[in-house]
Amino acid sequence: MSDQQTTEARAEAVRALEVEFGELASQFRRHMQDTANRISPGMLPGAYKVLGTIARLGPITLSALAESLVADKGLVSRTIRELEGLDLVARTPDPADGRSSLLSITASGATRLADARRPAENRLSQALDAWSLDDIRHLTALLHALSSGEVPGEALPGNTER
Repeated sequence: MSDQQTTEARAEAVRALEVEFGELASQFRRHMQDTANRISPGMLPGAYKVLGTIARLGPITLSALAESLVADKGLVSRTIRELEGLDLVARTPDPADGRSSLLSITASGATRLADARRPAENRLSQALDAWSLDDIRHLTALLHALSSGEVPGEALPGNTER
């Protein structure tokens, strides 16, 4: 294969990968919307993401939450007020800084979040059920390399090109 053909084949493969990532992103957005609606009808996916982040990282300050989400602090603050109104999130004084508050998921919020996530808990496991353990581990390693900007440590089996 000539250098030109290799370059074209690589560009085509990257475009095909981009299409598949687009499809995966669309499925993920639908999943986020469905889960948000199970928590509270009409809840936006962004509010679900904020709630899930608080559940995972909390108690957390508004500033740290906005930084974690790479989001505008004002937008996050408005979302927090919405979540407080739904009794999903509560503020408590930050003992380290009296001017600040810590955000935590409420008991009701934790229950509703768990209930909303339950239908999809096994979706990935079911999708990968017919995959070999080696294929799952290999995909994990490749995704890690892609997300971290690293070159995979080993070529795919049977692939001698990089």
